[in-house]
Amino acid sequence: MKGPRLTTLCHLERNGCYLMLHRVKKEIDINKGKWIGVGGKFERGESPEDCVMREVFEETGFRLKGFCYRGLITFIYDTKDPEYIFVYSSTEFDTANAGAGSSKIDTAGDMPVPDCDEGIFAWVPKKDIMDLELWEGDRFMLSYLIRDRREPFSLKLCYDASDNLTEAWEMAAKPVRLK
Repeated sequence: MKGPRLTTLCHLERNGCYLMLHRVKKEIDINKGKWIGVGGKFERGESPEDCVMREVFEETGFRLKGFCYRGLITFIYDTKDPEYIFVYSSTEFDTANAGAGSSKIDTAGDMPVPDCDEGIFAWVPKKDIMDLELWEGDRFMLSYLIRDRREPFSLKLCYDASDNLTEAWEMAAKPVRLK
């Protein structure tokens, strides 16, 4: 057992849209075909906040000027070690120095669209998010963000080896089974 994996996830919001990444470029990718937010693995010595700021910059070229901790997802995938995903959102980020890969402009308020070797970024209206191909468990988390729930959440999402969500829990003093 290697131990749990620590990652961050950030949903950047501007003009009623979230920046979403459609994972379609890598051949071997657990997220292949899915739409996800921006994030990635911790590096040695990082706090969750260090990681989210670095990952957003590395993947988008945008510098976070502020962000809000939204919750924690405990991601259980088949027999693998758990992944703990620290979830953030931000409406405060600088796109001025986004780099050459961000030259395309999206219709969501003239926002730059970064290039990425993992997929294709798009600014997606919040009202359309649930129509995307998402991890089933992400629908619970995204519904909290879209409704602007400010109380931090803790979700436990359990998947089998075929990517089927077998259990979903909102963890609290009295856990609530969502699926």
